[in-house]
Amino acid sequence: MTKDVATAFLDRLLPAQPRIPLCIKLAYTGFMAVLVPIYWRDYGPSNFLYYCDIALFFTLAAVWLESPLLASAPLVGILLPQTLWIIDFFFELAGSHLTELTHYMFDENRRLFTRLLSLFHFWLPLFLLGLVWRLGYDRRAFALWTVVGWIAMGICFVAMPPPRVLPSDATPEMHNQPVNINYVYGFSDKQEQTWMPRDWYFTALVAIMPLGIYLPSHLLLAWLFTKKRPAPSEAWASST
Repeated sequence: MTKDVATAFLDRLLPAQPRIPLCIKLAYTGFMAVLVPIYWRDYGPSNFLYYCDIALFFTLAAVWLESPLLASAPLVGILLPQTLWIIDFFFELAGSHLTELTHYMFDENRRLFTRLLSLFHFWLPLFLLGLVWRLGYDRRAFALWTVVGWIAMGICFVAMPPPRVLPSDATPEMHNQPVNINYVYGFSDKQEQTWMPRDWYFTALVAIMPLGIYLPSHLLLAWLFTKKRPAPSEAWASST
């Protein structure tokens, strides 16, 4: 029985006719093998509560299990936010400010290599689009990521530190500690939003994220990937 389960699991990881080439699976796994311990060292485990970091782990499972749902869900969650991240990055690069989402990328108190790893924000949405093109879009992605987002949001609001202004003698460790994770207190890591009371803002965020961010992405992806996916052998042949 145990042997049958192990065989079935290996067949799932390494199917006879894979839709995702093994080299891509190994390359992405290698990237995660570098990123995870470095992020853990520099930022601590709470950093993995960010939606983009959760998406990384979903993607890791998706490439090995070749699961349309595990590839579709993070794409629904990060497609629009990562687009904003990229736009904000170029604002910061030009010496301007838009939302402060990427201000940390230019913080010299943070290790350069760690910041370079964060450039995955540029390519991860494209990578996920490629996976969904190969595997197909699973319409359950919207519901799954909504639940994941709500759970992460709730943990960040209840248990994680809010924005703060660091003292002039702040240590690198203080600069690296994640605050205002998933921006549940506003866009700034230095000051909480002042538009409305904290609880009202969080309640609004709970509604806005699924309806204003995830749902448009879901509708767009469902429209883009309406055609029937090719069989695994056909998908593999088309890439060789």
